[in-house]
Amino acid sequence: MRNLVRTALGLVAAGQAEIGVWGVAAPRSLFDHYPGFGHHWLSALGPYNEHLLRDFAAAELGFAVLLLCAAIWFERRLVLIAGAAFLVATFPHFVYHLTTTDSFRTADNAASLIGFGLELAVVIGAMAFVHNTQIKGEPDAQTATRRAPRARPVSSPHV
Repeated sequence: MRNLVRTALGLVAAGQAEIGVWGVAAPRSLFDHYPGFGHHWLSALGPYNEHLLRDFAAAELGFAVLLLCAAIWFERRLVLIAGAAFLVATFPHFVYHLTTTDSFRTADNAASLIGFGLELAVVIGAMAFVHNTQIKGEPDAQTATRRAPRARPVSSPHV
């Protein structure tokens, strides 16, 4: 299960990387052709804004790096932090698409919303998995919450 969760996080990272690399390298192409195969999701939403598109693409690259690191190192805190950052950014974007379905055909709305839902489910699932699972090399939850006793200062007999 651990490898499945890591792979799923890696796939979400790959999706973010695709948008990020495409948008940073060729923002007009991303705007005109995303997601490809004859569909045009970005150009259907308004006029082209290179600055906005480059900023969005760069943020997607940042999420790709963060999620890929979480998948590779798969350390509890890193997965939880990467997941939280991704959810904070992606959930409002998902809500926007839920409330503005008039720009797309039904099939495109379904594909977009299902894609968002899958990404959110994978990240939430990964967060739940690491929260509820002992990860090799990490202290268990009980040990991690116990504080080590503080050492008392050693006084020198020569003082």
